Formats: sequence, C-alpha cells, structure tokens
Amino acid sequence: MLAFATDPLARFASPSAETYLGPLLEFMTLFGGDAFEHSSALIANDGQAAALWLPPGVEQDGEAMMALLPDMVPADRLEDMAGVFEGMESYHPNERHWYLPIIGADPAYLGQGLGGALMKHACSLIDEDRLPAYLESSNPRNISLYERHGFEVMGEIRSGAAPLVTPMYRAARH
Repeated sequence: MLAFATDPLARFASPSAETYLGPLLEFMTLFGGDAFEHSSALIANDGQAAALWLPPGVEQDGEAMMALLPDMVPADRLEDMAGVFEGMESYHPNERHWYLPIIGADPAYLGQGLGGALMKHACSLIDEDRLPAYLESSNPRNISLYERHGFEVMGEIRSGAAPLVTPMYRAARH
C-alpha cells in the first residue's frame, strides 16, 4: 500500500486515509492477491517492491471489487471510477495472456531499479510461456519503465475527472 500512496488513480479513488487504509486495501487484495495463490507474486528485497502477476486463465472477482466501490470512493467520483473500470475491461485481451494488476515499490526505495528488476524477471518467465502480457498504468511516470520491457501503449482510458489510465500490451516473444 505504501507504493500507491501517491498514485494518481488510487488517491483519486480513496483520497482519505480512512478509505485508503481500509476498503482500498481490501480492493487491492482482490485486484492482485490471487498472484500469491498461483506462485506468481514476485517480491524484491524482503518486500521493498512487489509485482503481482496473474497467470493466464486467472480472473479477478470483479463483482466483489465493484461492491467495495461505494465504501472506498467518494459519491461524486463513483461514476468516473466505474467508467475507468469499464475502460480497463474494454482493453483487456481476450487471448491467453499474463496480466499485471499491481507493481510497486516502497517510496523509501524508489530509484533503486527494483521495478525494473521485477519486470525483467517476469518478462523472462512470460517469454518462456511464449504468451503476451497486459497491464494498465495508473501513473504516467511508469510508462517508460514498461516500454523498456517491450510493452506498447494501446490507447487511453479517460472517465470524467479520473486520472488517465494507460493500457499496455506486450506481444508474445518466440
């Protein structure tokens, strides 16, 4: 959760500490937590950074995530956040692929290459599977990191006053 303390989308959705440390934490667990069950959670340096990858065929519980929105998002932002999630769904590939819902580093360790190391390791594993990968960047500062690892911008997700979300795709490597 430290990694998302200044994330534009996370803080738009949960601007108060109460919702950020409560319902948003539960939401993030639903969003990427299945990576632990599938041994696809990558952790750097005892938790200084993490990447939660969902393998092909693993689906999030979208219904449970949407049920949390009213407890997590201010009422005047609910429609915008629902639009963001609709946009994310519209870009999500239908083919078998790896999905990165969450990657982040403790702010005390930013700039040490942990995100890059996690991406490099994950991409090598994905390449062994010869499958594509997909993610949504909720922070424009991270797009160059993903591009260095072969991801390409697919478009833009905009909904009302919500911050820009950038869907990105990495073709399978053979």
